Amino acid sequence: MPDSLHVSLVIPVFNEAGVIETTHARIAAVLDALPHRFWIYYVDDGSTDGTDASLERLAAQDERVRILTLSRNFGHQAALTAGLDHAEGDIVISLDGDGQHPPEMIPQMIALIEQGYDIVQAQRIEEESGFSFKKATSEAFYWLINKISGTPIAPGAADFRALSRQALEALKSMPEYHRFLRGMIAWIGYRSVILPYHEQKRMAGKSKYSLGKMLRLASDAIFSFSLMPLYIGLSVGGLFLLLAAAQIIYVLFIFITKPANVYIAPGWSSLMAILLIASGIIMILLGFIGVYVGYIFQQVKGRPIYLLKRRKSG
Repeated sequence: MPDSLHVSLVIPVFNEAGVIETTHARIAAVLDALPHRFWIYYVDDGSTDGTDASLERLAAQDERVRILTLSRNFGHQAALTAGLDHAEGDIVISLDGDGQHPPEMIPQMIALIEQGYDIVQAQRIEEESGFSFKKATSEAFYWLINKISGTPIAPGAADFRALSRQALEALKSMPEYHRFLRGMIAWIGYRSVILPYHEQKRMAGKSKYSLGKMLRLASDAIFSFSLMPLYIGLSVGGLFLLLAAAQIIYVLFIFITKPANVYIAPGWSSLMAILLIASGIIMILLGFIGVYVGYIFQQVKGRPIYLLKRRKSG
């Protein structure tokens, strides 16, 4: 690593007016104490609450600020991709603009990259504060994705990380439309290290990750990194075929032995069992295949992951 590093920060924002100013002040206080040269890329993901005006003021006050404005709201992963595509420098650090990712960890991240790591992945440490729906679903998701995927992903991993230029170029070579960056970065396999952190409370406003968006992200992760749903469908199909075979054997046994205390309506039970089993198997498999075909369809259309409306430097 050269003595004078060029470091870029990538910060996606969506409707964070009144919050981004405080976040930027915290970031600037950290960067001012470091000897490196910095750029701060704010990616406005189609905000409608005046975030664009807030970013304009920041750019006028701080020459390190660059603004990337997307043509509409493309989602967090697409906005983050836009920032990573445009970021320059030896090291690129991504973090959220709501203050939950502590910028005070930036010096540690840079130091670890200087030590030879290509990926410094921040890992959220969960506080022991009892049951919460978000915590439970997060733990269930990471358990599932690590069971069915060949790409291990650290539980609690966030889009708060530092990448060397080599790792970033490897990531940029992956033109996937449905993006789960945590898995993609884990997949590239460069030398990495985990950096634990305590997530802080949002400074204001509310999380933009609704339940629907979290489910879509989980779907992208599962169907992009594993064929296990198809194998599950095949396994369930095999199980029900065995049950159907058992049903046929049982009906044949009753037909041959003709026990006095057992009566089966001729043909009805076996026919209904087979129809229900076959229908269930077909619906499960068609559902899984349909999801994969839909992903392929959206990928082969070749549409861009995002559209850039404007780029401005401070």
